[in-house]
Amino acid sequence: MIASISNGIKIEINTQYVLAMSKPEQGSFMFSYHISITNTSDYTVQLTKRFWRIFDSDYSLKYTEGVGVVGEQPILAPNQKFEYNSGCSLNSDMGYMQGYYTFVNTITNEEFKVQIPRFELIVPEKLN
Repeated sequence: MIASISNGIKIEINTQYVLAMSKPEQGSFMFSYHISITNTSDYTVQLTKRFWRIFDSDYSLKYTEGVGVVGEQPILAPNQKFEYNSGCSLNSDMGYMQGYYTFVNTITNEEFKVQIPRFELIVPEKLN
C-alpha cells in the first residue's frame, strides 16, 4: 500500500494487475487501483477535480484530467473517508501513475491541491 498526507488529506492506494482483462500478446496490460481519501483536517472539503500523469515503460506519457472521481465530487467532513476503484491500461508490463486532486474548503471556498503519491503498475512476474 502507498500512503501520504498532503494539506490535511490522507491518500491510500492499493494496486493490482488484472490478468483476466489483459492481453499481453497484444500489448494490453490492465491494472486496477483502489484509493481511499480521508479528510484529516478540521474543516469540510469537496473534491472537485483530478489530474493524472501516467507513464508507460514503452516511453509513452499520458495526461488525464477531469471533474471529480468516478463521476462523483465527494464532500468529506473531518475524519470522513471516501473510497473508489478505477483502472488503467498500459501498452507494456510496467509503468506508474501520480498526480493531484483539487479540493475546495467548503467554509472559505479556498481551492487547494492534494498530491497523489506515485504508485507503480507492474505485472507481478516482472518482479521475479
